[in-house]
Amino acid sequence: MKENSFRIDRNRLYTLVLVVIAVAVNVLLNRIVELFELPIYLDTIGTVTTSMIAGVFPGIITAMLTNLLCMLHNTDSLYFAIVSVLIAILVAKMAKTRKYKGAKAMILMILGVAFISWSLSACIQWVLYGKPQNPGIADDVEYIYNATHLPRMLIFLFLNLLVNIVDKGISVGIATLVTHIIPTGLRYRIRNSGWMQKPLSDGEIRSMKEWGSDIGHSIGTRMTLIMVGIAAGFTIVISLIGMRLNFETLREEKINVAKNTAMHAASVIDPARVDEYLRKGEAAEGYAETREKLFTIRKYALGVEYLYALKIRQDGCYYIFDLDTEDVEAYAPGEHADFEEAFLEYLPMLFDGEEIDPIESNDENNTGWVITAYYPVRDNEGKTVCYVGADVYMPNVLRDSLKSFGFKALLILPAFFVLILAFGLWNTGIYTTYPINSIAESVDRFVSSGDSQETFDEDVRKLRSLNIHTGDEVEKLYNSICRMALNQAEQMRAVRHYAEVSSKMQNGLIITMADMVENRDSDTGAHVQKTSAYARIIAEGLKRKGYYAEKITPEFISAVVMSAPLHDVGKIAIPDGVLNKPGKLTDEEYAIMKRHTIEGRKIMEKAISTVKGENYLKEARNMAAYHHERWDGKGYPEGLHGEVIPLSARIMSVADVFDALASPRVYKPAFPLDKALSIIQEGAGTQFDPRCVEVFMESLHEVREVLRKYQES
Repeated sequence: MKENSFRIDRNRLYTLVLVVIAVAVNVLLNRIVELFELPIYLDTIGTVTTSMIAGVFPGIITAMLTNLLCMLHNTDSLYFAIVSVLIAILVAKMAKTRKYKGAKAMILMILGVAFISWSLSACIQWVLYGKPQNPGIADDVEYIYNATHLPRMLIFLFLNLLVNIVDKGISVGIATLVTHIIPTGLRYRIRNSGWMQKPLSDGEIRSMKEWGSDIGHSIGTRMTLIMVGIAAGFTIVISLIGMRLNFETLREEKINVAKNTAMHAASVIDPARVDEYLRKGEAAEGYAETREKLFTIRKYALGVEYLYALKIRQDGCYYIFDLDTEDVEAYAPGEHADFEEAFLEYLPMLFDGEEIDPIESNDENNTGWVITAYYPVRDNEGKTVCYVGADVYMPNVLRDSLKSFGFKALLILPAFFVLILAFGLWNTGIYTTYPINSIAESVDRFVSSGDSQETFDEDVRKLRSLNIHTGDEVEKLYNSICRMALNQAEQMRAVRHYAEVSSKMQNGLIITMADMVENRDSDTGAHVQKTSAYARIIAEGLKRKGYYAEKITPEFISAVVMSAPLHDVGKIAIPDGVLNKPGKLTDEEYAIMKRHTIEGRKIMEKAISTVKGENYLKEARNMAAYHHERWDGKGYPEGLHGEVIPLSARIMSVADVFDALASPRVYKPAFPLDKALSIIQEGAGTQFDPRCVEVFMESLHEVREVLRKYQES
C-alpha cells in the first residue's frame, strides 16, 4: 500500500512539473512577443499542451497562472484570462474524444481554438482600447487603412483572425509534437494522477452513468448545482464588493476635485467687487472676465457639473455667479434661493464665514444626487464675503464607475468562476462522486451475484480492485465493505446453502452501511445503540401495559430493535456540509435534510426487494420513512397523523427525539435530563403517540441506565 501511495504522489509531481513548465513557456514567449512587438501572441502553447496531456483542470490552472504572472509586465493580461480558460476546456474535451485524431482532427482543433481566441479577444481589445493591443497588429491595421480606407474594425477583425489561426496552429502543432514525444505510460500516469481510485475509462464512466440513470437526484448532479451556486455567489459578491470600492474611490476623487475647483474658483473672484457683482451683475466691471475664468475652470474640472458663487444671508442664498449648463438654466445675479434641507445644519458655520466639509444631498425636484463643496472668498481682513460652490453630479460618477470597472469585472470574474467551478467539480468527482458511485455499482453487482461462486468471487475482486484511497469516510466505508465482502466470500466457499449465506451477507451490508452513515455525523455518538435501547424499552412497555395488543408481539419487538439502527440510513444522501453544519440550518438546507426520510425509504425498499424473508426490514423501512411524522399530522414527509403512522415509527420518534435532546450536538450542549423529559412529556398528543410517551416516562430507571452506560463508555 505504501508503494502505491508513493506512485500516486510521483504521478502528481509529474503533473505539477508539467504545469510549471507550461506556465513558464507561456510567460516567457509572451514577454518575448511584447519586447520585439511581434504580430503574434504565443501565450497559449503551454496551456494547449497541458490540456491535451493532463486534462481540463490542469489546463485551466495553467491558463489562469499564465495570465496572473503576465500581469507583472502587462497589467491588462488578466482581462484575457477567460479566453485562455475556454481554450483549455475545448482542447481537453477534444483531446479526450477518440474521434479527434489525425490531421483532420488537428485542423478542427486549430480552427475551434482560433475562433474562440479571435472572437473574444477582438471584442475585449476593441472595447478596452479601441484598437489592437498588439503594437505590430496595430501598425498593420493603420498601414492597410491608409492604403484602402476600409473601416479599421473590419481590418482588425480580418488580421486578428489570420494571426489567431497561425498562432493557434503553432500552439496545437507544438502541443501535438510534445504529446507524441512523451512516453505513453507517462502520459497515462499524468492524465490519471488525480484519481483517488483505479482510473475509470470513458466506457466505465458511461456504464456508471447508465447504471445510475434511475436516480432522481444523483450526488454528482447535486454537487454540481451546489458548486455552481457557490462559484456564482462568490463571483457576484466579489464583483459587488469591487464595484462598491471602485465607486467609493471615484467618489473620494470627485470630492477632492470639487474642493479644489471651489478653491481655485474662489481665487479668481475679486472680494472687493462681490457686492457690486451682486447688485449690477453683467454691468459690473470685471464681471464678464471673471465669469469666463470660471467657465474655464469648470471646463477642466472633470466631474464638476455646476459652479457658482453666492452670498449667504439670513433669509437665503443670493447668487453672484451661476454657470449655466445644457439642461439647467442659471440663476441671474442677485437672484434669491431658499436654503436646501441638507444645508440647514451648516447654516451657523456659513453665517460665520467658516469652511465646511463637502455636503451630500439629494434634491429629487432639481439637481438630484450631488456632492457640494463650498469654499469661502475672503477679503484682505480675512472676512468671508461670499462662497464658491462646486457640485458633482453623483449619477455620473456611478455611471463612470460602472463603465470603468463593470466591464473589466465581467471579463475577469468569469475566468475565476470557471476556475472555482472546475476545482469544485474535479475535487467532488475524485473524492466523492466517482468513488461512491463505484462502490455503489460494485455493491449492487455484488448483491446481485446470485448462487454462482465464480461470479461472486469475481465481483469481490472487482470491488477490491477499485483501490479507493480518498483518506476520508468514503475510504473507510470502502475498506469496511471490502473486508466484509472478502469475509463473506470465504464463508460462501465453506457453506453449501448459498441462498441463506447470501441473505445474511446482504443484511450485514445494509447494517454496515447504516453504521457508516451514522459515523458521517460527527455528533451522533452511540446514537444507534441508544435509540435501539430506547425503542426496546418503549415496545416492551407497550406490551406490559396491554396497548396495541394485536400489534405488539415478540416478533414485532424483535423487528423494531433490529431495525432501529437503520432509521437514519437515508442520511447517506445528505451532503456533509448540511449533515454536520455547526449552526442552524437555512430553509433550503433543512429541506435537503428532510429528504433523508425519503432516501431512507428508497434504500430500505430496495433492500427488501433484494433480501427475501426478513420481515424486520419492513419495520426498518417504516422507521426510516416515518420517524419524523407527528401525532398531530404536522410532520414529514407525508404529514401522516395518529395511528395512521406505523407503530414502529411512532416508537422511534420518541426514542430519536429524546436522544437528540439528551445528547450534545455541535450546535448545542446536551439538555439536562429533566428538561429533555419535560419536552417529551409536553409533546404527548401533539408530536408523539401519548401511549408511547406514557410507557417511556414509566421506565425512567431503564432510560437512566442506558444513559449511564453510554456516558461511561
